[in-house]
Amino acid sequence: MSPSLATFTPALGPQPANAHFYSAHTTTLHMKEKVFSITGDDFTIKTVDGTEVCKCKGKVISLKDKKKFVGTDGKEIFTLGNKMLSIHKSFHAESPTGHDFEVHGHWKMIGSRSTVTFKNAADGNAVELEILGSWMDRSAEIKWGGRQVAHISRSFFNVREMFGDKQTYFVTVAPNVDLSMIAAICVSLDERENEDK
Repeated sequence: MSPSLATFTPALGPQPANAHFYSAHTTTLHMKEKVFSITGDDFTIKTVDGTEVCKCKGKVISLKDKKKFVGTDGKEIFTLGNKMLSIHKSFHAESPTGHDFEVHGHWKMIGSRSTVTFKNAADGNAVELEILGSWMDRSAEIKWGGRQVAHISRSFFNVREMFGDKQTYFVTVAPNVDLSMIAAICVSLDERENEDK
């Protein structure tokens, strides 16, 4: 059963309004880690009906372990990298157009908690999202002021994935929410989990 998601007006996200990054309807993303990637960290982000939203390209050599997100036109949307000097694993997304955001890791006794901060491109307001989840349950929720922005679930019954250590994510995203940002949040959570193994 799909989670109950809020509808946001104006659009919610750091990137300016773009048909590839925002949908007027609830959207489910399918994020598949590439099976034969050289880096092991490349994702293609598509909707469940096969429409490509963007790609995440891991770099082979990088002191800061950065990952570049590019649109369907091949242009860079933002680069996601580790935030230096953070007590808990955190990430900074730097956009060539200045539409940056950060994913902050926080300590929690059970499960995991993170926050995402950015300036909303639609109205210029500062926004803080909360991510709560348990990777033992293979799920997480993203909320803003109690309203659900997205729900993340992970497929772990695929035999090829179990032996190849590759993951599939299904992310249900509320209408008018930046899909590229939600995809980056998933990558951040995956990076943090892999570091803790």
